[in-house]
Amino acid sequence: MKKMVPVLFIAVTVVVIGLAGCGRNVKQVANEAMEKEFENAPEWVLSGSPDEAFAAVGSAHIGKGGMQFARTEAMSHGRGELARQVAVKVKGLVNSFSQQIGIGGDQTLDAFSKQVSKLVTDETLSGSRQKDLWISPSSDVYVLMVLDKADVQASVRRQVVHSYQQDSAKWQAFQANNGNEQLDREIKEMFVSP
Repeated sequence: MKKMVPVLFIAVTVVVIGLAGCGRNVKQVANEAMEKEFENAPEWVLSGSPDEAFAAVGSAHIGKGGMQFARTEAMSHGRGELARQVAVKVKGLVNSFSQQIGIGGDQTLDAFSKQVSKLVTDETLSGSRQKDLWISPSSDVYVLMVLDKADVQASVRRQVVHSYQQDSAKWQAFQANNGNEQLDREIKEMFVSP
């Protein structure tokens, strides 16, 4: 029995240490040479921000232009990624919604989708903001750029309704099919998950 106590103690210790390690999000860097570069990096540098619906990381090297120039460049890169995220989300929403309303063929639907997507992206990107900043050991600036989900949703709704109003036939179809209620449902469903 006395021999079982140390073995049991070691087994419990191994399990506790193993479970404690499972609770943390461990950063993974595939390239061993880069491990040191990202050793103390915040989690968002490698994986974005899971608690934000729209988040993107941008980076730039601090060169002769200095810190502010690099930060501005990194923010621009982050905004570019945010623009792609918003455009993809909006295109899916508009295509799904427009097919429910029953407007036009594929060509007009695609043009409509691109127009709304561009307007929403332009409008919402002006509301993007830097949430965090990290400077790597090799003087690279990383910024976490975010957009508020509610702002994107409001912009989508505004731009879709405005775009339908520009074409009287589409606007009549929109109103006849209870477009406002359907649009609100689609927006809610599209933006449920981050």
